[in-house]
Amino acid sequence: MLPLILFQDRVAAQPPKESDYYRLVTFQTPPDEVIEASGFQMMPDGSMAVCSRRGDIFLIANPHAEEVTADQFSLFARGLHEPLSLAFRDGWLYATQRGEVTRMRDTDGDGRADRFETVADGWGISTDYHEYAFGSKFDDQGNMAVALCLTGSFTSDVPFRGWAMKITPDGRTLPMTSGIRSPGGIGTAADGTWYYTDNQGPWNGTCSLKPLLPKTFVGHPGGFEWYSLAESSMGSRPLEPTSGSRLHVEADRIEQLELPAVLFPYDKMGKSASGIACDTTGGKFGPFEGQLFVGDQSHSTIMRVFLEHVAGHAQGACFPFRSGFASGNVGVEMSPQGSLFVGGTNRGWGSVGSAPFAIERLDWTGKVPFEMLAMRLQKVGFELEFTQPVDPATAENLDGYKLHTYTYEYRSQYGSPEVDHTSPTITAAKVSDDGRKVHLVIDGLQRGHVHELHCEAMKNASGQSLLHPEAYYTLNYFVE
Repeated sequence: MLPLILFQDRVAAQPPKESDYYRLVTFQTPPDEVIEASGFQMMPDGSMAVCSRRGDIFLIANPHAEEVTADQFSLFARGLHEPLSLAFRDGWLYATQRGEVTRMRDTDGDGRADRFETVADGWGISTDYHEYAFGSKFDDQGNMAVALCLTGSFTSDVPFRGWAMKITPDGRTLPMTSGIRSPGGIGTAADGTWYYTDNQGPWNGTCSLKPLLPKTFVGHPGGFEWYSLAESSMGSRPLEPTSGSRLHVEADRIEQLELPAVLFPYDKMGKSASGIACDTTGGKFGPFEGQLFVGDQSHSTIMRVFLEHVAGHAQGACFPFRSGFASGNVGVEMSPQGSLFVGGTNRGWGSVGSAPFAIERLDWTGKVPFEMLAMRLQKVGFELEFTQPVDPATAENLDGYKLHTYTYEYRSQYGSPEVDHTSPTITAAKVSDDGRKVHLVIDGLQRGHVHELHCEAMKNASGQSLLHPEAYYTLNYFVE
């Protein structure tokens, strides 16, 4: 038998776990219902609306309770066509279905929607199982964005498949962004910009986070023919991309091409990027205010994204955040109370989480993890910011860092391997006076590359290692 003091030392030496900082609550759902949760919306009465890919919408009473049981679920609507997103405005719950944006409300007070109205349907009638549609929340002007998947995720057989459409408050559907392939979610960043996740496939070497900006092209030319219907709002059709090139090379040639803000290295950060939520809770979810949390359906994980603007464009870094979800994560929603609601399904592609579907909630325990908070590009390297002061001895030891870069082919074939590998040299590391930042001087930064950084030897002032020692920065543009 181990002496008690030795046993205590071994317990104290255990490395930190994700669950020490963010606790998962798995909801008990009604036993006779299959709720493949794809979207969430907090309601004025404090309940949470959740839509299912199968066409249903439920309300969850007291969704922040310590445990959520099946009797907290009530049916609000049935019979929709694959609703994947929800939003709320002026007393109406909005659902983005495959073929339209619909609004609904309960007018007689029985808890069930009894009035349904079509808000917008200004795109072609769906002809293929893969023609998914994801809708955003409303912006400050009352507009909504809808991201439309290609037909079969390869072609555009009906108008505006492979486009994002802007839905105005009066219901007009305006073409906004072309080049979408297979979206997995759409969300709003802290600055009000809409972003969506696109998935690996033709003209997408890996999964990524892309901004939805007016009159831009985001990479897949399959829907170019619909420029003939969109010239008044989009302008001229972009040049055809060159298969086998690189994204940043083509962006210099094709005026409308907007680069992905963040590339998610394939398999390292997941295989099927999905829902997006922004932390605007003022610290109720921990130290990551203003950052994005992005789901992955295949790996059953949530990633964290830091964004900055360089040369007028968004780019930034992604970090691992939380694993261990029960099913394949699709819908992601941050509540004002500081909880991250996550819904999922393992239908079709399968997932690490083996449950056929799940609704879960991620709560901050109040403990601050030792993490890389941000990775900012500088003229001569990167500035790393941490959630806690670092130990200068480990932070300034150059042998404690590993940095390499790579990119992906921009091509018509499905996906791409990592290509064009380089190994930049870190020549100096300097800790700031407050201990929370480390300035890395680097020789060999590469435009258009993911910069994969590992800080395995990094410790905080208490000798604790980073919870996640890796970061992946997508460098599209240099600091001028």
